[in-house]
Amino acid sequence: MDTVCEDGKKFLENLSGSGKAIGVLTSGGDAQGMNAAVRAVVRMGIYVGTKVYFIHEGYQGMVDGGKHIVEAKWQDVSSILQVGGTVIGSARCKDFRTREGRKQAAHNLIKHGISNLCVIGGDGSLTGANLFREDWKGLLEELIEEGKIDKGVAHTYSHLNIVGMVGSIDNDFCGTDMTIGTDSALHRIIEVVDAIMTTAQSHQRTFVLEVMGRHCGYLALVSALASGADWVFIPESPPGEGWEDQMCQKLTENRARMKRLNIIIISEGAIDCDNKPITSDMIKDLVVKRLGFDTRVTILGHVQRGGTPSAFDRILASRMGVEAVVALLEASEETPACVVSLSGNQAIRVPLLECVQMTQEVQKAMDERKFAEAVKLRGRSFENNLNTYKSLSHKPKEEQPPSNFNVAILNVGAPAAGMNAAVRSAVRTGIAQGHKMFAVTDGFDGFIKGQIKEIKWADVGGWIGQGGSLLGTKRTLPAKNAEAIAEQIRLHDINAILMIGGFEAFEALLQIHHARVCIEEFCIPICLVPATISNNIPGSDLTLGADTAVNAIVETCDRIKQSASGTKRRVFIIETMGGYCGYLASMSGLSAGADVSYIYEEKFDIRELQSNVEHLTGKMKTTVQRGLVLRNENCSENYTTDFIYQLYSEEGKGVFDCRKNVLGHMQQGGSPSPFDRNFGTKISAKAMQWISKKLTETYRQDEGRVFANSPDTACLLGMRRRTLVFQPVEELKKESDFQHRIPKEQWWLKLRPLMKILAKYKISYDVSDAGQMEHVDRRLVRDFQNSITI
Repeated sequence: MDTVCEDGKKFLENLSGSGKAIGVLTSGGDAQGMNAAVRAVVRMGIYVGTKVYFIHEGYQGMVDGGKHIVEAKWQDVSSILQVGGTVIGSARCKDFRTREGRKQAAHNLIKHGISNLCVIGGDGSLTGANLFREDWKGLLEELIEEGKIDKGVAHTYSHLNIVGMVGSIDNDFCGTDMTIGTDSALHRIIEVVDAIMTTAQSHQRTFVLEVMGRHCGYLALVSALASGADWVFIPESPPGEGWEDQMCQKLTENRARMKRLNIIIISEGAIDCDNKPITSDMIKDLVVKRLGFDTRVTILGHVQRGGTPSAFDRILASRMGVEAVVALLEASEETPACVVSLSGNQAIRVPLLECVQMTQEVQKAMDERKFAEAVKLRGRSFENNLNTYKSLSHKPKEEQPPSNFNVAILNVGAPAAGMNAAVRSAVRTGIAQGHKMFAVTDGFDGFIKGQIKEIKWADVGGWIGQGGSLLGTKRTLPAKNAEAIAEQIRLHDINAILMIGGFEAFEALLQIHHARVCIEEFCIPICLVPATISNNIPGSDLTLGADTAVNAIVETCDRIKQSASGTKRRVFIIETMGGYCGYLASMSGLSAGADVSYIYEEKFDIRELQSNVEHLTGKMKTTVQRGLVLRNENCSENYTTDFIYQLYSEEGKGVFDCRKNVLGHMQQGGSPSPFDRNFGTKISAKAMQWISKKLTETYRQDEGRVFANSPDTACLLGMRRRTLVFQPVEELKKESDFQHRIPKEQWWLKLRPLMKILAKYKISYDVSDAGQMEHVDRRLVRDFQNSITI
């Protein structure tokens, strides 16, 4: 049993799996991240003392038995974290659909003492697992009658425990925010869209891109949002009557505004409102016939399933795999088969049957042409994506009455991927609400110098996929030049400000709020969208740019580790950015399979360093050939990257050699990840809606001006668990460590033990939140809040 402390917390270290065996299989279509899930199940299972078995080729391997069911060792899952697909194979299996096939599978499992199954697959695979569980007792009785097992064996393995993890690139399974593989598939799609955009601009072409999603339009919708596509077709929201004319008019208008390319994204399952298919060739023929545009079709196909898993999918799969093992060991005969799901920042368990039933409800609604209901059943996140795409891709009619409000937008601090997507979204949302939008160049430097000019709808076209900050950004704070900034606010009649930036922006907002008592021009609504790769802003679990930076680090770590392939054993010491915040080092360590990561938030001394070296030396004497050590740049004043490199080099002599890398500013660069594009788009649109509301509330009709000086008019918009929350910056002061520029509490510290467990360390791990079965209907109610899941 797991240890329970006096304060009610449960810890993992004494959770025993002795005498138990777990079988892990991947079934159905493959998805990037499945190997990370397999790795986590194997290592966590071995950690708690169970035997873990690979079941190769999915259910077919379970039916065939023999060499398809093999005990897994710790080293067997080394170096698979970064590999796409599934190394244990997957296959469709007709035999398992028959009772005879399931009986054979049961016999094969019992031969190895397996009565706990971890199934990684889609809804069909998980439904099959649940049926297997329901049949289990009857199958054992038949095996007894046939003399294949005795009653003692049947009693020992009297019930089968099932825990599922959803591996599907389509994100079509109700009961989880994201399925394993979805984020990686979006990476593949966006890579292709970005590449196509360059060639399309060269030739003034229209491209029709067909993406996967026979029954679910998630990939098409999110990739359209992340690329600023001109039009999107998805099965849940068919186009209305006369869509052909509307689409052609939109393409014509875009060309007239000197846009050199058009992108149309279509889901393979796209339909019209009569449930008739809409194909990519139909769209191409329509554009060529009506408009005469040079048009090409690209069908991405299985490219979307391939390639290296994204950092998000590696972390998601690792967390789910660990939780799946805990769930299996805690399960009893009465425990229903469950699915390990993601809810905000937490791994939870939901009943498998409820998830399957809700997923089937979506399809039923679509079959009955209840499309609005189908969109709602997909969840609030899906609906938000659809509404946001519509509002940002279709320019409002010119006759819309102006609001007579002027809103300034500026970037503050270091550049972060996704800033340009946020600016684009804010500008277009503001214009749609009737405001005049003003762009401030180079942060508060530009504000002081009067580098302020109106920015129009078309000016931000093509910004969404651009890295860095097209507006320019500086670290200058406003306090010393408050009067000069106030003068510019007067000159340009600025009624509200939207800031996008990091800790400097947070401090700037505080300074402006405090200066309101003596500078009346600062008494306007001001909102901050947190954007920094360091993820160190109080009031937000995640900041814009952090996902792109983690992916950049992980990709580099993969290449560095691969560079040692075929050479002698080698350990890499890698320094990451982040200031005093260890988020990048921690999350990159978990997703790159690091042995240890050193951060400021967890103090360490020479004894721990020595222990880590000895641990790695022990591993290197086995079949393990590479080690990875990450160090946050400000984790220790004295234990520098050079010091750690020299320590490992000296202590590892004769066993391994060392190399060090300081990744530097490459972590800030690059094209924004799909997550950051969508996060920036949605959070910025939300911020502008808040500004519009506050402008209306604080406008003094008698004086003809806006006056806002209450704390709730200077807010940071942050992600808390999964909800976007506006928080007065004054209230966030008490949550902040200003000396080290970090929040006093950080949710991701709870995940750090996972990396250690998966690297074969014995460590305490809080599982207090585990074991709580949630129901899908309750989760859907919560899902109808302000979700930002992409």
